[in-house]
Amino acid sequence: MIRRVLTFFITSIVITLGIAVVLILSQRPVNLPAGEGLDFTNTLTGDADAPQPQTSVKMRDGYDAQVRRYPSDDTNAPLLVLVHGSGWHGLQFDTVARDFSTVADVVVPDLRGHGEKPGVRGDIAYVGQFEDDLADLIAELCKPDQKVILGGHSSGGGLVVRFAGGQHGALIDGAVLLAPFLKHNAPTMRDNSGGWSHPLMRRIIGLGILNTFRVRALNYLTIIQFRMPQAVMDGSLGHTATTAYSYRLNTSFAPRSNYLADVAALPPFVLVAGAQDEAFRAAMFEPTMSDVTDKGSYVIVEEVNHLDIISAPEAVTAIKGFLNDF
Repeated sequence: MIRRVLTFFITSIVITLGIAVVLILSQRPVNLPAGEGLDFTNTLTGDADAPQPQTSVKMRDGYDAQVRRYPSDDTNAPLLVLVHGSGWHGLQFDTVARDFSTVADVVVPDLRGHGEKPGVRGDIAYVGQFEDDLADLIAELCKPDQKVILGGHSSGGGLVVRFAGGQHGALIDGAVLLAPFLKHNAPTMRDNSGGWSHPLMRRIIGLGILNTFRVRALNYLTIIQFRMPQAVMDGSLGHTATTAYSYRLNTSFAPRSNYLADVAALPPFVLVAGAQDEAFRAAMFEPTMSDVTDKGSYVIVEEVNHLDIISAPEAVTAIKGFLNDF
């Protein structure tokens, strides 16, 4: 009897793993044409002197994280680390980081897998490596007794939420969420992020099954592609765009499956989003998140889209007011 049960159990596992492999092999990345899912018009800089990262910070595995710094003259200012969204890099914060430097020491990394010196573009070594990198960055750049605010836009905002709910969450005293990605099944989500993303769903399901059984050998495979506008790809910064992510990078760039548990772990935060956001339903952030936390304030800016929320005057004012409390 025991042998029969054991045989059934092993057979079930083998069949499940076989189904996972079939799902993975049945779908491959496509030659995705450039698209216009998100408006990059005001995000791209036309300034040939736009700053490249001025310094690097060595991570625990020896990788040199590329970082832009905008120090404040105020010796009591908090440290503000800003995390860029998917497909791009820290340069998206250049203008607003200069503004925030009046009230905070601003640090803007290019996450590994992104930017001018990505390491392996679109990939990282393991699920959770972004959190370790941010913890290393904070440990290296934070002054004694300095408050730490972690901010992010879109997927970067999702990483902030993930960080709060993870093993390093105690390192941050506050959070700034700019139109954050919560999860593909959250009420805040539009279909395929408004046309921006092309997820390879069969691969995602198959790799999810394998990871349930702690089989991680295929986590390097691409599972999502982005419709980067042709104007971006043809521009002077086109070579710095990242148009596809591996399973392990994409998983690390978002809250965990129980995203509300990560949301509940957030420190005091401000969330800003544009009413015309093409990727997310801005009006749904507060009812979704306030069910599990009362630590947030929410600002919806009219006539502003997903990318332009970063520098919208109302958003900047709200965030600077939040930073002043630290």
